[in-house]
Amino acid sequence: MGDRYANFANSGVGRGVVKRLGLPDPPRLRRYRPGDPLTDGPVLVGETPGGRLADPVRKLLAAAGATSDGDRYAGLILDATGINDSTGLRQLYDFFHPVARSLRPSGRVIVLGTPPEDAGSPREATAQRALEGLTRSIGKEFGRGSTSQLVYVAPGGESTVESTLRFLLSGRSAYVSGQVIRIGAGTAAAPADWDRPLDGKTALVTGAARGIGAAIARVLARDGATVLALDVPAAGDALAGVANDIGGRALQLDLTAADAPERLAGHLSGPLDVLVHNAGITRDKTIGRMDESRWDSVLDVNLSSQERINDLLLERGLIAAGGRLVGVASIAGIAGNRGQTNYATSKAGVIGLVQSMAPVLAPQGITINAVAPGFIETAMTAKMPVFLREAGRRMNSMSQGGLPVDVAETIAWFASPGSATISGNVVRVCGQSLLGA
Repeated sequence: MGDRYANFANSGVGRGVVKRLGLPDPPRLRRYRPGDPLTDGPVLVGETPGGRLADPVRKLLAAAGATSDGDRYAGLILDATGINDSTGLRQLYDFFHPVARSLRPSGRVIVLGTPPEDAGSPREATAQRALEGLTRSIGKEFGRGSTSQLVYVAPGGESTVESTLRFLLSGRSAYVSGQVIRIGAGTAAAPADWDRPLDGKTALVTGAARGIGAAIARVLARDGATVLALDVPAAGDALAGVANDIGGRALQLDLTAADAPERLAGHLSGPLDVLVHNAGITRDKTIGRMDESRWDSVLDVNLSSQERINDLLLERGLIAAGGRLVGVASIAGIAGNRGQTNYATSKAGVIGLVQSMAPVLAPQGITINAVAPGFIETAMTAKMPVFLREAGRRMNSMSQGGLPVDVAETIAWFASPGSATISGNVVRVCGQSLLGA
């Protein structure tokens, strides 16, 4: 089911009605299409005295063909790493105030900072933490499909920001806003072709027969990966269709079966470069009315099966050194949701898995991250009661639901070779939802 209200609001008649009545005004979002340039206009880069990122950012933008010439900007980037006490926060106002109204529709705002835990003093840590309030507020103020992010770059990670900046500046990040992203120290190999960063890589996507999983499989294949698409036997026909569309392979497997990890390992011809744990189910009831099977099945599919598969594949060396593990959490795992105690518990567990395993996997160069989708237009959300569905669509900074491709694009960014120093992150793909964001 499409978003009829959004279509009406963007029509000639609808625009007048929405403006006159003060109704939610969902903008047309700029989403990526193969062949698109990095940005659709100039990008202004500002810096604070003593900042360490403005120069490398300008160099990579120039290499990518982005210009700073013009007075209507597609992107505003501020290197705020030079702010080392609260008085220096005035520099945020000085940069954004004169240009706030010069940002184009679907513009991008990025503030670069130092992780507070890496700051040189409590005053610097305080000032750097304050950047979160700025970026989240800008995400709600600027409107017209614009996004705003804070990217903390650890000292020693200055050369690895390109993958993240390319994602955030492009149409790939259309439904990601108000997020805090952490880039660690280290090095990352730039792909030979930024349009096909996964050339030569092998990826496994679970729950790939439809919806978000199918979109993930298609985007990873678009980016060059050979994809093994996995789902339950009951979804075999749809799964085969996805695999055939992308030139990949299909594997029918119930991940909760006792022998599932062994059977999966036996099907692999070599180590995986990318493993995306997308498979998930819902069995909604309030906890007082929930039977044991609803609780057990959701926790097993959404969380425990991931742990079992990770453990066996890692033990047998079937995740390549420098590999990427990506989980699909949910804003329900952050904010909770009535009638979904089982689902919210499982998705909070996915977040815990990412955060606890990141330092364990770091010595092998393996990263682990997660996306946390909000309201995404799928067959499942189309079946929601109309008032709940409309609330889900409108209660975010974009005044609309996201698309499965928005989740897939975020996962592809995590999977890129250029994202080697990004680990332990949970990024919400929710249009800056007003709940849990």
